[in-house]
Amino acid sequence: MEQKKIRATVKGIIKQDGLEFKDLFGDGVLKPYEDWRLSPQERAEDLVSRMTDEEKAGMFVIVDQKMGISCKDGQPTSRCGVLSEYEGPGIRGSMAYPTTYQLTTRHIRHLIVRENAKPHEFAKWMNTLQEVCEGTRLGIPCIVAANSKNESADIRYNAQEEDNQFTTYPGTLGIAASRNMDLVKEFGETGHREFLACGLRKGYMYMADCATDPRWFRTFGTFGENPDLISQIIPELIKKYQGEELNETSVAMTIKHFPGGGARENGFDPHYAEGKYNVYATPGSLEKYHLPPFQAAVQAHPSAIMPYYAIPSNEKSSVPQKPFETDFEEEIAFAYNKQFINGLLRNTLGFDGYVNSDTGVLGDMAWGAEEMTKAQRAAKVLQAGTDMVSGEADPKPFLEAIKEKMVEPEIVDRALVRLLKELFALGLFENPYVDEEEADRMVNTEESRRQAYQAHQESVVVLKNRNGLLPLDESALKDKKIYVELFCKDDYTEKELEVMALSGSRKDPKKTIAEFVASVKRDYPQWQIVDDYHQADVAILFLNPTSGSYFEATPSYLELNIFEETGIRLEKIRQIRATVPSVVMHVNLNLPFLMTNVEPMADALSVGFCTFGQAVLDVLSGKVKPVGKLPITLPGSDAAIAVDEHGICASPNDVPGYDKAKYMKDGLSYAYRDEDGKEYRYDFGLTW
Repeated sequence: MEQKKIRATVKGIIKQDGLEFKDLFGDGVLKPYEDWRLSPQERAEDLVSRMTDEEKAGMFVIVDQKMGISCKDGQPTSRCGVLSEYEGPGIRGSMAYPTTYQLTTRHIRHLIVRENAKPHEFAKWMNTLQEVCEGTRLGIPCIVAANSKNESADIRYNAQEEDNQFTTYPGTLGIAASRNMDLVKEFGETGHREFLACGLRKGYMYMADCATDPRWFRTFGTFGENPDLISQIIPELIKKYQGEELNETSVAMTIKHFPGGGARENGFDPHYAEGKYNVYATPGSLEKYHLPPFQAAVQAHPSAIMPYYAIPSNEKSSVPQKPFETDFEEEIAFAYNKQFINGLLRNTLGFDGYVNSDTGVLGDMAWGAEEMTKAQRAAKVLQAGTDMVSGEADPKPFLEAIKEKMVEPEIVDRALVRLLKELFALGLFENPYVDEEEADRMVNTEESRRQAYQAHQESVVVLKNRNGLLPLDESALKDKKIYVELFCKDDYTEKELEVMALSGSRKDPKKTIAEFVASVKRDYPQWQIVDDYHQADVAILFLNPTSGSYFEATPSYLELNIFEETGIRLEKIRQIRATVPSVVMHVNLNLPFLMTNVEPMADALSVGFCTFGQAVLDVLSGKVKPVGKLPITLPGSDAAIAVDEHGICASPNDVPGYDKAKYMKDGLSYAYRDEDGKEYRYDFGLTW
């Protein structure tokens, strides 16, 4: 039998039968959970039998944990500044606790990291966490999850101006726009390699949600509105990150947000009370549009699946929704919902991993469970089949539920075995440590940047090209003067800038605008670029509209028009249009914005999805041909998404844009139709 690689920094090594094992229990006698020759199931069952109630409770929460490098002056750290030992207010009203206390006293073993740190900083932090864990009574290692770090979250000129430390592809909508499955595989391979090098062994990704409500703020994180395309992409990513089965080189995946977060009520999100319901107003929409990507995901065996915050509503839905034969049995958030978790996800779809709730479901977003105590909520989620909750820094509710016998011991232990099996399969009990120097060499390499840049190019979708204005090649621009401007919101509040900084975006918007134009001048010296549009023959305008907030409801329905309210100086664009003979526009779509205000003013129009500006210019200038296709349908008018006095939208919230017209009344169309008569529906895109 081949020896597994063992690395111990605190505990000793046991030698038996000519093999080495880590003495995690610390008594020199090989225990079943220390024996890597046994299956993860056997090892997990043995370990659970040795755990105290306090150690068990700590396994049921996954918490945001700040790195030492993020501590402000005066905030305590340990291990030469690597670990944060700060206690006090955290992000979004949460409490932060000292890292060592969380690991050794509260026995927490699942952490979430939000920072945009350098690879070697991640690796050093990860190694330090594991050393602390190894020194505890049972030596149980920890596992750190992160949201995807390989997509751009804003419009930047190129990778050199991107804040991200990891290889940066376009947004997931841009990946979907490419329709290139080889590119999808490269995207997954790159993310896997970079997470693994940093010691990030769990990905809180990707979204298998079908984006059916145009006002849903989280549309930007999906792969679009077509369940068939999503069902192709998600399994490929699971395979690239995890392999055929979990092992020492896998990054475990958490696919979200079951049973699909796209079925919103007029865009409001369940991060806040206004959006707490999933709405299936259309007969059969759950089975036809929202479940297929999760069915495909389950067949690829992701390590975990995350349910959404929302509540299924009988009153707001056409019930029964297949595969259910009756109404929804309980109107409570999906993490608490036995019909959806143990019933639909486990028994019907056959999911055999563990279920990890979304952040805050035990606290402020316990929709349908508001009247329960936290301990009752903890018991309820375990009984429903959810194995771990996110965003709860104190495992006390689970400890109370266990000690007071509010949940059956066999349910508690079954959930623990599911959670621990992942740690064993990943090889973390044998060697959780990574090479800190190697991390920098493996992340954001020249080759990975080249592959990502191709994805940016392929994410560009050309929607309009009146009179063959594009491409703007040498002959088209001969003796022409060109004006370039980036339009985006530049008046962020301090609070908004602070939230942006959490994801690594620390650039001053005004500086970004100036740098963007300077970069175009640098890379296109052959162009006669002028600073005054009155002198120009051709204007190339980049528009980056923004609307809504991740964590707060807007006062009214989310605005999708492109104008001053969404950060675009429309009046100046009108002035440019009235002055310049030819106008080319490129619009960044993190939402399916209405083109009504801008398309008629454009001779040529393209869209991207957090796509690098340089890649856009490659397409516009003819360096590469456009191949992108719309991953979402763009709504045609305010009337198409209007909401009546009863809260009913003119277009169904639970149906993808390409099918909405089938269900709309009075012959109202949904998709945007430009002045040339072309519909901006899913899969539309021009080339030359």
